[in-house]
Amino acid sequence: MGDHVVTDPFSTFDTTGPAAPAGYFGGADSIRLYGPLLAGDPAELYQAIRSRFGPVAPVLLDGDVPAWFVAGYREVHLVTSNPQLFARDCRRWNAWDRIPADWPLMPFVGWTPSVMFAEGREHQRRAGAIGDALDAIDRTQLYSICEQVADVLIDGFTGTGEADLIGQFATQIPMRVVARLFGIPAADIPALVQDIADSLDVAEKANAAHQRNFVRMQELVKDRHDRPGLDVPSRLLADPSGLTDDEIIIDLLIVMAAAQQPTANWIGNTLRLMLIDDQFSLTLQGGRSSASQALNEVLWKDTPTQNFIGRFAVQDCELGGRRIRQGDLLVLGLAAANADPQVHPGSFADSGINRAHMSFGHGEHGCPFPAPELAEVIARTAVEVLLDRIPDVQLAVTPDDLRWRPSLWMRGLFALPVRFTPVTRFSRAG
Repeated sequence: MGDHVVTDPFSTFDTTGPAAPAGYFGGADSIRLYGPLLAGDPAELYQAIRSRFGPVAPVLLDGDVPAWFVAGYREVHLVTSNPQLFARDCRRWNAWDRIPADWPLMPFVGWTPSVMFAEGREHQRRAGAIGDALDAIDRTQLYSICEQVADVLIDGFTGTGEADLIGQFATQIPMRVVARLFGIPAADIPALVQDIADSLDVAEKANAAHQRNFVRMQELVKDRHDRPGLDVPSRLLADPSGLTDDEIIIDLLIVMAAAQQPTANWIGNTLRLMLIDDQFSLTLQGGRSSASQALNEVLWKDTPTQNFIGRFAVQDCELGGRRIRQGDLLVLGLAAANADPQVHPGSFADSGINRAHMSFGHGEHGCPFPAPELAEVIARTAVEVLLDRIPDVQLAVTPDDLRWRPSLWMRGLFALPVRFTPVTRFSRAG
């Protein structure tokens, strides 16, 4: 987790792509941001990109689709702070004539009438309603729900003396908590959790799972019209912004997707850090004070959302010394911005309290208030409950045996196998 001696990953692979459309990159080389490069250390990749190209790099996405990769902290901040120059509506993209219907990244850029692609007052209306509905969640109740969910999951493996803290724990928690906050019946939660997992899988499986979740949200909103409660869908229906049912349904799906994988990876990456890093040994010996510091350090060094598509230039402009054309796609390098030497914390002590990272995005299209706070409650409670219940937990493999999923977009492990002293009975005091 410390400083790296970086070798140039570009010297190993043929990363230079075919010529981009005339004038797109002003004659600059372009780097393929897919394929073999993703198998390496992303921190080294981002540092090499910055060293070679500066804060804004010409890249090729899957299928050699051209885009700009924004790697500088200052530049990411500028892009996300200026929606009048760099907007969110993907229909502005000037490369649609190059994009096949089955493009692998279509789920990231395909337009939907959701809060994700809304702009201006429309975005303020919908994001504001979501923020108000989330802010109304009682934090004490949320902590209690998180604790209950974590306990139930731990009960499922604590007697065996071994577990995979990704598949059996981290990936299970966020959606189970969100389902409770949405007021989804307990009997329906296991199927929902499975469909959320499947929606992140291969296309055929994902499409069917997404459709089932869409139907669930339709039925949930319809039921809340007749039986409103103290839950997120009911609050959205009652919001003075006058959201339609269709708007609520699609935005609930957005909230679910945004909560699941990033929070699950945040939990998993934090547990990995605490298991392999001596700086957190006191926590593993029964203390809890380091959990929040570990969670924040992960956001700086192994942030769950590495990169984000994106923004689209509203007009010709300059960014990081590059000439950006109207309609160009910009990929936000959140992890690269966090590693920018101009802002990166110099030590663990700094990163433990410094929250100026870009891990939740920034500006009007960053994670809406108070979503980051709620996600932290979920992640911190999960980590603390696990360490309370299984204080002698340790890795069942060497740290080098842990495998990261090869993704440009998310940072998460395939598995986190651990072992511990089996416990057959549990009773939480109070």
